[in-house]
Amino acid sequence: MKIFLVGLPGCGKSTLGKQLAEKLTLPFFDLDTEIEKSVGLPVKSIFKRYGESFFRKEESECLQRLREMSTGFVMATGGGTPVFFDNMAYMNKNGITVFLDVPATEIANRILKTSIEERPLFAGVHPEELKDQIEFLRSQRIPFYRQAQIHLTGEMIPLEEIVKEISKN
Repeated sequence: MKIFLVGLPGCGKSTLGKQLAEKLTLPFFDLDTEIEKSVGLPVKSIFKRYGESFFRKEESECLQRLREMSTGFVMATGGGTPVFFDNMAYMNKNGITVFLDVPATEIANRILKTSIEERPLFAGVHPEELKDQIEFLRSQRIPFYRQAQIHLTGEMIPLEEIVKEISKN
């Protein structure tokens, strides 16, 4: 079983992904971490040095490599992964996709509790403008996220709910 978690940055893909992988006794991959290993730089440095186009190409290639080399896993994708190179169609064809739809206010609160500079798309955004930036990003990406096979909404999405929905597929 291959499970791809999609959604905006800060929606809980990595946190829930680790818990889900443990519960299902599957390996866990964080796509951003795998890209960092492949390129040898943190995501923010990849964006700064090579630009977003380079990052998105690496992201797509890494996604396909991981899918091919592992029989089952839980993967936290990057927030933009579904948007580029037909990645959403690829994930839907090769596994179960789960959209974690968390309100922009909650995501902004979560991001403000971490280092905002570590998130390339929000680096330099004034904290008071963060929620608006997240809502703008959501408006651009929602057509891709909505293609996910499972759509879960809420400020806090329980692990049990994800497991229940996945077991239906």
